[in-house]
Amino acid sequence: MNYLNTHILQYISINEERLLSLADFFEERTYNKKEILMKEGELCKEKFFICKGCVQTCFTKTNGVVQTVEFSLENWWATDFNAFSKGIKSQYTIQAIEKTVVMVLSAEHQERLLKEFPEMERYFHLVFQRAYAATQHRIRLLYELSREELFENFVRQYPAFVQRVPQYLLASFLGFTPEYLSKLRKKHIS
Repeated sequence: MNYLNTHILQYISINEERLLSLADFFEERTYNKKEILMKEGELCKEKFFICKGCVQTCFTKTNGVVQTVEFSLENWWATDFNAFSKGIKSQYTIQAIEKTVVMVLSAEHQERLLKEFPEMERYFHLVFQRAYAATQHRIRLLYELSREELFENFVRQYPAFVQRVPQYLLASFLGFTPEYLSKLRKKHIS
């Protein structure tokens, strides 16, 4: 809970007693590498704050290929936000890429949390505003940059991340084949 508390304090002011009371609404869980946090097609009732580790959010295309749409590292939230807000089945699977520790907030607990701690509305608003801005930026880069420039930009912005994520997942995220990404990496290293 310490990771989440630190994150909350970066966005809002809340006294220590109230901050510590937030723990009642969350459950800490640990997932091993490749373990599923949420499965595509199942009712989405939870969202996950990443304390340690990394997860991928993905879906399976009609041709059976798994498409990664995002990665979430420490201090990011992950879920199918549309499904969570509507209480419907998820269109995405969330899977641990490495051993991952999360704080889980259920839809039921979130409803109570927001009633008892209205300041958390501001926290979520600011966090998701930042996440939405990042998504918009990523979409612009997809349209604006060549495939090679997209890779170079990603490596420049997230050098440590590139080392943590398996190449085939990074290729899926960038919309490349693993073979094409391998060629770009070799060219980039040379």
